[in-house]
Amino acid sequence: MPLQFNTVKLFAGSGSKELSQHIATSYGQQLGDVVLSRFSDGEFQPHFNESIRGCDVFLIQSTHQPTDNLMELLMMIDAARRASAHYIIAVIPYFGLARQDRKDKPRVAIGSKLVANLLVAAGINRIMTMDLHAAQIQAFFDVPVDHLDASIIFVPYIKSLGLGNLTIASPDMGGSYRARSFAKFFNAEVVICDKRRKRANEIESMTIIGDVTDQDIVLIDDICDTAGTLAKAAGLIMERGARSVRAVCTHPVLSGKAYETIENSALTELIVTDTIPLKQASPKIKVLTTADLFAKAISNVNEHGSISQLFKVD
Repeated sequence: MPLQFNTVKLFAGSGSKELSQHIATSYGQQLGDVVLSRFSDGEFQPHFNESIRGCDVFLIQSTHQPTDNLMELLMMIDAARRASAHYIIAVIPYFGLARQDRKDKPRVAIGSKLVANLLVAAGINRIMTMDLHAAQIQAFFDVPVDHLDASIIFVPYIKSLGLGNLTIASPDMGGSYRARSFAKFFNAEVVICDKRRKRANEIESMTIIGDVTDQDIVLIDDICDTAGTLAKAAGLIMERGARSVRAVCTHPVLSGKAYETIENSALTELIVTDTIPLKQASPKIKVLTTADLFAKAISNVNEHGSISQLFKVD
């Protein structure tokens, strides 16, 4: 018998409206009608203005700050479950609290595991996300996880720049695996910036492991928060004789004075995706869309196709 495909409906959370619209356009249909009612004290309640009974429902919402974005997604999941949706997929382009993936000191929470528990308890059947801060977070879920890789978006853009002496760099030791994976697409060498922190978002010292002389350096990271690490790494790399330095970061958190830091840094360009909407424009920030990739993933999930086909880079 031929496979039966359920009706797909896409809904946007308020934290990812623009990206959701682009995903829906790429997928070839309109976003569903969901309304967020607000009380005067800030309490809110989402409700669907159309039937979703028996449908495969994709709820698109990045869970960046404020935490209302996470709570809104949880309540949309609960509403969909109570409205008899057939299959509920949480599409979370940026999975917040992913930096809290382990107990690295006494008496701390493991935030990403807590979020996973909350999503499953709310009623998701599947999660779709991109470039988790730590790949092992997938194991926190007892439902299928589609972990998309932004390399398929970044690699063609980097190739289009025609950099003659390309070297890939990691801004810290923890990102070395990510940098090496990226370097394979270019058969490029990898250098590492070894940093020591005083505390979160504050760097004590940094050294470069490897030769960057006369090289076009591309720093690879998953999250750009305050941009302090990237700015310091870029400055040190240029001091060591590099021709240029760029950075690729999937999720532009960009908090505090990040925009000012980037514009005053030695970076030629910061290349990001639209998993989190920018707070302001910057001449040094280039945004590449993830909409087509998520639309293809949604189509493959609904049609029981292979997700691994989406990891092939030309």
